[in-house]
Amino acid sequence: MNLKEIKQLIALMNDNNLTEFELEREGFKIRLNRGGSATAQPNIVVERIASQEPAAPTQAAAQSAPAPVASNLHEIKSPMVGTFYQSPSPESPPFVEIGTNIEIGQVVCIIEAMKLMNEIKSEVKGTIKEILIENGDPIEFGQALFRIEPR
Repeated sequence: MNLKEIKQLIALMNDNNLTEFELEREGFKIRLNRGGSATAQPNIVVERIASQEPAAPTQAAAQSAPAPVASNLHEIKSPMVGTFYQSPSPESPPFVEIGTNIEIGQVVCIIEAMKLMNEIKSEVKGTIKEILIENGDPIEFGQALFRIEPR
């Protein structure tokens, strides 16, 4: 499958308001997932199944490769599929930034899912060391959002 064919699949998804599409043929599998928003760009996962040729690395595969995590850092993960927001409104400052000291139960972000805004709260007391998602990005269930150094 080439880039032109993948673009045609994305256009098909957009034209038909599909949020997910999967195709498997001749040892090749592609899965497109738009997340929770009809206007979000699809995530693309391409796999070669039992192929003699090594699969070429794709941009999606490079982005999905987890970064090494320091053993002392705690990750806050998404409890749902949706859209990540760092602040309660576009005019408001973010809930947290890198270096922010947080308490247990403190709101760190909002995830919009099915037109509902869900506050995500910290499970630990500590300092924000990494914010792994950009504001407005679609996110998956279990995806790491923040890394926190517990105190």
